[in-house]
Amino acid sequence: MFRYFFGQPAECAGPSHGTSGGHDLSYYSKCMLGGVFACGLTHTAVCPLDIVKCNMQANYTKFKSMKSSYQALVAESGGYSWMKLGWLPTLIGYSLQGSAKFGFYEVFKDLYGGAFSSLFGQEKAVTFRSIIWATASASAEFFADILLCPFEAVKVRIQTSAKGTFPETFVPGWNQIKATEGTNGFYKGIAPLWGRQIPYTIMKFVVFEKVVAIIFEDILRCKRDDCSKGFNLSMTFLAGYIAGVVCAVVSHPADSLFTAYNKKKTEGSFMVEIKKIYAEMPPGGLWKGLVARIFMVGTLTGLQWWIYDSWKAACGLKPTGS
Repeated sequence: MFRYFFGQPAECAGPSHGTSGGHDLSYYSKCMLGGVFACGLTHTAVCPLDIVKCNMQANYTKFKSMKSSYQALVAESGGYSWMKLGWLPTLIGYSLQGSAKFGFYEVFKDLYGGAFSSLFGQEKAVTFRSIIWATASASAEFFADILLCPFEAVKVRIQTSAKGTFPETFVPGWNQIKATEGTNGFYKGIAPLWGRQIPYTIMKFVVFEKVVAIIFEDILRCKRDDCSKGFNLSMTFLAGYIAGVVCAVVSHPADSLFTAYNKKKTEGSFMVEIKKIYAEMPPGGLWKGLVARIFMVGTLTGLQWWIYDSWKAACGLKPTGS
């Protein structure tokens, strides 16, 4: 399987496969804007599910299942006001992250693909294109998380803090972290965020590109350019959903640690605090909320890819994997 995903030969590949060539600034700018729409809108849309998932991870003794968590949140808030908790930092943070994730991926894919082709030749670059996809997506996510981290810190605190212990809106929440913890309060979770997001993003892009290649090269034996816009977008959603399920499983343990770590004010070193959190977790605690996250991330990733390729189509650009 390793050889299939990282050494599968293909008959041809251009810049979109991350093997050679490049694009102009206008192309990358459009891709960055597409990433804003793809990530910012979708993450905000599933905010209620994210609140349930985060509380199951951060308050695992109280929120033991999706159903009981939902019921507890409704009871505590006296209705459904809890469903909007953290929506603004979610929208801002994931819009910024999406712009870098998708835009920088296109940049690094062309950059690494061109370098690989120059060093080893076009044929080798095509053969090992999955390595190019993986390194490009990891590089893009590294920078994307720096943009996301402070907003994610505020979001998690808003969504998981006991009522009355932390502000329920963005600006007061931001100001409280800034006043009591300073910059460390916003970026103390960057290491677990990288630990969650970089493997997630590698799977998101590599599995997506690979599934698209399997569909068009191995099953249909045609190019994406030969198919209708509607069919291409349906295949985009299918490949994105499959990639999202893989992403959820791969990154879930780190996501659980990140949520618990960001929930509270910490004083010790990162590794000391992580060990404490892990020691306090019940058996299987790292996998708490996985079902909710698979449903959320699978749907989310499928929609993100669909929005992104729809935007590219509206701009006159080829769909990803063409």
